[in-house]
Amino acid sequence: MDVSSNKNQKLKLNLKLFLQIAFPLILLTLIPLQLAKNIYFKRSPTTTPASSSSTPKIYINNEVEEATHPPAPPKHGSLPPTTRKCDIFSGEWVPNPEAPYYTNTTCWAIHEHQNCMKYGRPDSEFMKWKWKPDGCELPIFNPRQFFEIVRGKSLAFIGDSVARNQMQSLICLLSRVEYPYDVSYTKDEHYKRWHYNNYNFTVAMFTSTFLVKAQENDPNGPNGTGMFGLFLDEPDETWTTKIDEFDYIILSAGHWFFRPMMYYEKGSLMGCRFCQIPNVKDYTMAYGYQKAFNTAFRAILERESFKGVVYLRTFAPSHFEGGEWNKGGNCLRQKPYKSSEINLEGIDLDLYMAQLGEFKKAQKLGRQRGLGFRLIDMTQPILMRPDGHPSKYGHWPNENVTLYNDCVHWCLPGPIDNWNDFLLEMIRSEGVRSKEDMVLHSKERKLKSRR
Repeated sequence: MDVSSNKNQKLKLNLKLFLQIAFPLILLTLIPLQLAKNIYFKRSPTTTPASSSSTPKIYINNEVEEATHPPAPPKHGSLPPTTRKCDIFSGEWVPNPEAPYYTNTTCWAIHEHQNCMKYGRPDSEFMKWKWKPDGCELPIFNPRQFFEIVRGKSLAFIGDSVARNQMQSLICLLSRVEYPYDVSYTKDEHYKRWHYNNYNFTVAMFTSTFLVKAQENDPNGPNGTGMFGLFLDEPDETWTTKIDEFDYIILSAGHWFFRPMMYYEKGSLMGCRFCQIPNVKDYTMAYGYQKAFNTAFRAILERESFKGVVYLRTFAPSHFEGGEWNKGGNCLRQKPYKSSEINLEGIDLDLYMAQLGEFKKAQKLGRQRGLGFRLIDMTQPILMRPDGHPSKYGHWPNENVTLYNDCVHWCLPGPIDNWNDFLLEMIRSEGVRSKEDMVLHSKERKLKSRR
């Protein structure tokens, strides 16, 4: 046999095998690149309801650029979340020089009292952090991904002004893709609805500071803060009767419970908190807080027409230092704590545990009804952000107004934007969680049938 001929045949065979293997690999590389190119340059829908014909000016990091569509989402937003199980609420704050992703000049949803940059806050580093869970990644909020997930759906925030603060953050983050129309049924600013036409998505705010029925009994109560009567076993129907149409509701409450309270059950006064009334039993703040969440969750579970997912956003502690809110307390720190530098304790811990206990009971009952209850466990991450509050930067220094330093709400842009990173990740994971709930519910039914 001719040795050179044999070598040539082997060479041709090896070349043929190489091409058969390499060609598909080249295609698998080029196709995603081309798809990514096509997706990236796809023209976005009109971004403002005010003028669809004019070209908007987009302000990003104080630079102005002419644009026919909003800027592309941040690079981090497109990173896929980890596929392995991970507690996304356990971690640290790490620098994020790419933030913020909107400014106080690009978003009209910012309330004046949270518009820290407008009113002269001298530092800006509080806007440039992101949450890094231990052992995995939490992607930065991607507005286009969010819109695709919630297309044709609706979401309601239910709670106090901190809940409204988060809703405004969400509107600002989404404004990079589209601005909403006001479709509110009333002029009352406590009950707002916004609609995004291009995605048929509605976001609403139902203000309910206590989640249960309440009335202000004595505006001149102890410390001049007002004495509220809470009917702990009666839900606030201003929101409970409106939730049936929503796919997602985000429930929260907190700081109003620090006020003096009269507690009613079955229509009768049964005690109070810090009411200073003789012969009336004094209860802890956590008692009323736990009862309120018990009633709120029960009201949701009793709504037979409600088929959505319930998210509990846990208590967000304030950061007053040097005094209470009405005694000169302030919040002037300029960077986050590390997890080792601060612990949840005192009344903050009591309120958190009260919430958690009622949530777990509701989650178990929800499975029996086919309802999903999810925990947005923000308490520890946001406890570590004393730097994100407006403090005195919610009004002009020379204004003739009496305003206390605000160490409860959050600057926009600011740490509260990261709350929506968590929200997107949890909504994105909802399909997987729903299947897990179905399996768990099936196992529970089998166990009951064996007894």
